[in-house]
This record gives sequence, structure tokens and C-alpha cells, in this order.
Amino acid sequence: MQPIKFSREETKAIVGEIQDYFRNELDQSIGPMPAEMLMLFFAEKMGAYFYNRGVYDAQALVRERMDSLADDMFGLEQPTKHLR
Repeated sequence: MQPIKFSREETKAIVGEIQDYFRNELDQSIGPMPAEMLMLFFAEKMGAYFYNRGVYDAQALVRERMDSLADDMFGLEQPTKHLR
């Protein structure tokens, strides 16, 4: 897996979220540089867990849609004397 990279705009938004969390939940302030370092740490060390969860969720959705599609296709069959 390639490292998770964020655009400058995404990084700025994430850093802002981290700073807001520290301020609102921990009653502490964190500067933009430490917040970005924390973001990079989580991206490097935990990013694969979140990425994999997204992959698993996508696989389940595709599997569900394929099952539904297969059911719809069976519904198109015309009755015959031939048994499958």
C-alpha cells in the first residue's frame, strides 16, 4: 500500500479538526505544526486500519449489489420445461 497523502487543503482541514478537538475536548491548545505531526503519525501508523475498513465496507456493498443483480436476472428467466 502506498502511503496516505493528503492535499494541502485536506491537510489544513484535518489540522483544524485536530486543533478544535484539543481545544474543545481537552481544554488544551495545539499548534499547527504539532497537529500536522500528529495527523502524519496517525496516517502512517493507523491509516491502513481505516483504509482496510473502507475496503471491507466496499466489498460488502459490491457483494450485496451483485446478489441483488443475480436475483433480478433470475427473475427475467422465462418458464420452460428444462430444469436447471
